[in-house]
Amino acid sequence: MKVIKIKKSSILKILLLCVFTFVITKLTTSFGMQHYYNVDFSTGLVTASVLNVRSGPGTNYPVVAKVKKNEYIRVFAGVGSWYIVQVEGDYVGAVSQQYVKAIYPSTGGSSGGSSGGSSSGGTSSEGGSSTNTSGLTADELEVFNLINQQRNQNGLASLKIDSEVQNVARIKAQDMVNNNYFSHTSPTYGSPFDMLKSFKVSYRTAGENIAGNSSNSGAVTAWMNSSGHRANILNSSFNYTGIGVVKGSQYGKIFVQMFIGK
Repeated sequence: MKVIKIKKSSILKILLLCVFTFVITKLTTSFGMQHYYNVDFSTGLVTASVLNVRSGPGTNYPVVAKVKKNEYIRVFAGVGSWYIVQVEGDYVGAVSQQYVKAIYPSTGGSSGGSSGGSSSGGTSSEGGSSTNTSGLTADELEVFNLINQQRNQNGLASLKIDSEVQNVARIKAQDMVNNNYFSHTSPTYGSPFDMLKSFKVSYRTAGENIAGNSSNSGAVTAWMNSSGHRANILNSSFNYTGIGVVKGSQYGKIFVQMFIGK
C-alpha cells in the first residue's frame, strides 16, 4: 500500500483555506439583502384591526409602531411580501402586504396619509389660486417665506398661496387649539384629505405638515429636520399651499401647512 506523505505546511494551508471558505459563506449569509421593488401607489389603507410596523420585512423583526384599522400609511416600496412604509410619528418600517389596501390615483375620490402622505382626486383649473399674500397674518407670511427659501435653496420653484387651501389650513390650526389635540386626524374634520374634500378643494396630490412651537423659524427648522415633513416641503409635485398659525396650546403656537398639486 502506497503511503502519501503530506507536509505540515500543506495541512496548515488546507485548514486555513477551509476556515476562509467557511467565513466567507457565513458573511454572505449574514449580509444577504432582499431586493426592493417600486410600487405604483404611494398611499395604503390599513385593513387589520391593529397592524404591526416592524423594523424589517419579517415577523422575526421587532415591532416599532402600531397602526389602527382604516388609517392611512405612506408606502415607499415593496420587499418580498412586505411594504416599506412611513406612519404617524415619522416611524419608518415594514408591514405585511396582506393587511394593506393600495389606494390608486383616481378621478372620483380622495386618499390620504400621515405627514408626508399624498392623495389623488379630481383635477381643477387654477381658479381660487393666487400668489397674493396680503391675506396672511405676519406669522403665516414669515413661515411661507421660510418654506420657499428652503425650496429655492434646493432648486425648486416657490409655492403659491391657494386661497381655499389657506382657509382650510387656518381652520385646522384653530381646531387643534380649540380641541386640544395634536394629530393629522381631526375629531371634527377627519383626515387632512377628508377635510380638503369637505371644503370642496380639488387637487391632484396633497399633504400636510403640523407643528407646535413657540417660534416660526423653530417650526420650519423642526420640519426640515424630520424626513417626512422635509419630503413634503421639497416635493416637486406640490405647487400650492396654505399656512395656518394660531397662538395657543402648550407649545405657544400651532402650525398647519397644507400642500396641494394641480
